[in-house]
Amino acid sequence: MTFAWYGHLKYGHGWPLWKAILVSWAIALMEYCLAVPANRLGYAKFSGYQLKIIQEVITIVVFIGFATAFLKEKIAWNYLVAFACLGVAAFFAFAFKAPGPAA
Repeated sequence: MTFAWYGHLKYGHGWPLWKAILVSWAIALMEYCLAVPANRLGYAKFSGYQLKIIQEVITIVVFIGFATAFLKEKIAWNYLVAFACLGVAAFFAFAFKAPGPAA
């Protein structure tokens, strides 16, 4: 998803918006095809909230590498602090037993 949503920032400046949208969605389709069954399988062990938090943490970790290597952006201290806060949020999401689904 990272490349689908942000890859055009480096290469697609000459593209019309409609082309950037179509290319991005074509790339993202494969990830959606994998994410839906992964969430169904994961829901047997994790809550919906926990699945979303896992997805966001993975996205942030991938994006840090993507922005640094592909977009050639430097990471600043304030971004590191923000990422650390997200890490703390993920800790709290998994540190305590989550309530079961509402009946």
